[in-house]
Order: sequence, then C-alpha cells, then structure tokens
Amino acid sequence: MRSVTQLTYIGHATLLIEMDGVRLLTDPILGRSVGGFLLRQQGLAVAPLAAVDAVLISHLHRDHFDLPSLRMIDRQTLIIAPCGTVALLRRHGFAQVVELKTGEKTRVNQVVIEATYADHGGGRPPFGPTIHCLGYVISGTQQIYFAGDTDLFPGMAELAARLDLALLPVWGWGPRLGVGHMTPERAAQALTLLQPTVAIPIHWGTLHPWGMGWWRPSFLSAPPHLFAHYARTLAPAVQIEIVEPGKTLSLSTRLTNKRHAGEV
Repeated sequence: MRSVTQLTYIGHATLLIEMDGVRLLTDPILGRSVGGFLLRQQGLAVAPLAAVDAVLISHLHRDHFDLPSLRMIDRQTLIIAPCGTVALLRRHGFAQVVELKTGEKTRVNQVVIEATYADHGGGRPPFGPTIHCLGYVISGTQQIYFAGDTDLFPGMAELAARLDLALLPVWGWGPRLGVGHMTPERAAQALTLLQPTVAIPIHWGTLHPWGMGWWRPSFLSAPPHLFAHYARTLAPAVQIEIVEPGKTLSLSTRLTNKRHAGEV
C-alpha cells in the first residue's frame, strides 16, 4: 500500500502537513487578524485543528509568529524554532521547545526535521529579539522543503536532487514586497536551483492590511498564477500545484517520487 502525504494550506505560511502518521503545523496564523493591522481575507475561515505533533516556526515576524494563534494549540505540543526563541515560548507556557541552527536536525517520531538557511530578517518589531530566520526540510516517505519566508539565494542548489516537494513563498500580505521576499518570478527561478518534483506556492491570498480587503486587490489572487506562468518557462519539469487557502491536496508516493523511480 502506497503512503499518502496530505497538505492543507490554511493560508499565508500556515500549512498542516500529514506524513507517516505525523501532523506538523507551520507558522500558525489561525485567527481573523494579526497584530491589529492585518485581516484574514473575507470568507476564508479556519476550521478547528485536531492535535498536532509539532509546530515549526520559521521566524518571529508577526505574520509568522502570532501568539494568539499559538494559544489555540495545546501547550504540551512540541515547538521547533530558531535559536533565541525558547525564553519567549516558555514565558507563554510552551514547555517543549527545540531550538535549531542551520544544518541541525531533530526528529518527530519517524519524521526528521532539518533547519535550513533563509535569506530573511528575523527580528520581532518593535522590541523583540533578533533571531535568524529558518526554512526546514521535512524528511519521511517524502522530502518536503518548507521555505518559510526567504529571498532567492545560491545555497538553494544544495537541496537539489533530494526534494519531492517545495513549498515556496511567492508574495506577502500587501501591495509591495520588502527586502527578503521572493516575487513570483524569483520563486520560479528558485525552482531551477531546488529542482523539486512538485512545487506549491504559499504566502499569498490570505492576509491584507486594514481597509484593503473590500476591493479584492490583485495581490491576493494573482501571485500563484504568475508563479506558475514563469515556472512553465524556467522550470518546465517541475509540476506546479496551486492549492487555494483552506483546501487539501493529497500527494501519493508514486507522484512525488517519480525522479527516484526513474519514471518519465
């Protein structure tokens, strides 16, 4: 019987990854607003989550590290995060915290989590700690790269030939992107370095500043389709799957491991 990995794109950089009996939640944004200045897209609800085995935190920016969202999760849940976060997390009741540096690994049952470099600032404004930003490679039946939040960087090539799936940020939460983010075109360029079998665009379509949601701005919906457009030219061998916020995609071993089986 072939194993099936399921990914639910909750929105922004929040995904529920279910693989080999392990449930992982990334950068949880689970409420209607973030930090008092960002709103969730109208009509986009979050269903209550069953227990998860671990939460992966990429960095401490408010659209990735939201304390009200974390409070919706059982305090005994394992938190995997960059170095420098343990004191903050324990202050809010999370006793099981594993801090990782780039290249370090930990295990959640049968799944191995490896921290990877990310080209993105990690400070928490206005007075929070400044920490490095991480991505993660999640290894089990499949190998999944969760980029978190990053710009394109040459070291992505070091992950090539080992990835079944890449979860790549293609935008942000407003009409413009700051330093340390990938546009749809740069995310497509990243595919030439990463060489995954399948790629799913994330970090789009969910959050917008107060006062912008009523006119349905293009930055909520256009980025993943632009990413797919550029990918068809720059990385035609990569299968692009656009998963709408709130939807689930099942990926079978046969689909994601084509490269390893030598299938054409």
